[in-house]
Amino acid sequence: MSEEKKQEEAIEEVVESIGEDLPEVGEAQEEDSLEKQLADALADAAEQEDHFLRVAAEFENYKKRMIREKAAALKYAGEPIFREILPTIDNLERAIAQGDINGLDPQQELLSLLEGVKLTLKSLLTALEKFEVTPMDSVGEPFDPSNHEALTMEPSDTVPANHVINEFEKGYQYKDRLLRAAKVIVSAGEQSS
Repeated sequence: MSEEKKQEEAIEEVVESIGEDLPEVGEAQEEDSLEKQLADALADAAEQEDHFLRVAAEFENYKKRMIREKAAALKYAGEPIFREILPTIDNLERAIAQGDINGLDPQQELLSLLEGVKLTLKSLLTALEKFEVTPMDSVGEPFDPSNHEALTMEPSDTVPANHVINEFEKGYQYKDRLLRAAKVIVSAGEQSS
């Protein structure tokens, strides 16, 4: 063999041995693709974890804010009621001040004071009705132990037995609940001779 041929064969052997150690072009692309997919998946997972942590933190902050707002709402729940009652206090103070004025006829002073008290009561009842607190009518109604508290029984020729004759304290309802039972006198029926 000629030297050239020997050299060519030697080169071919070296190229073949190198070629066995190197991956083919398709295999290299496949490995690169898998590595890229893995890197993309890891990046996506990190992004999703970060998003989840942010949402969890936002939810915790929302819960804490709702607890604070609920506590404040409960703490100051009566504020609207008190604002409605304050004008009644003002009216009562004015009525007292009117009673202290000298020089008027005592009868006229009494009538003015009575009129002022009536207007103040009307104002207070209007304020309570805004919050659905309503008085219950009891006089002449059948006695109901769930709405009335009987203080005594009296005979009556005009009011049937077990009906309310008179009330010492008016009963009130708040929405559909009993706020205070009426304190009443109940008829025992006709007086026997």
